Amino acid sequence: MTETPKTKTPKRQQVYTLLVDVGRKDGDGLPDGSTGAALICYASGVDEAEAVRETVAILKQADLAPLDVTGYGTLEERLAEGHEVPDEERDLMQRAMDENAVIVAQMTPFYDGEDTESV
Repeated sequence: MTETPKTKTPKRQQVYTLLVDVGRKDGDGLPDGSTGAALICYASGVDEAEAVRETVAILKQADLAPLDVTGYGTLEERLAEGHEVPDEERDLMQRAMDENAVIVAQMTPFYDGEDTESV
């Protein structure tokens, strides 16, 4: 009996919205006195797991210390959940797709006992 080889359908790249919590590390470039930060990232990948792996790898190369990643899905998934996604975010998502990249869109440092501020 001869089996026909299975042809894999190539998966399409998509852009995922990720929230990454980072801790402190020497040379991380975070503001003095901060205890860490939250980063909003847009990352391309064939699935969310790949986007997370790529994002963590890039952040480690940038001397950051990723602690936790929360995925919010693709643009379509976010819209289906009722999220409002402004044009500025959509432009950054498209850039991540076009460049097959991880885009850090926002960094909010954390401070002990203080409110956070966006940078």
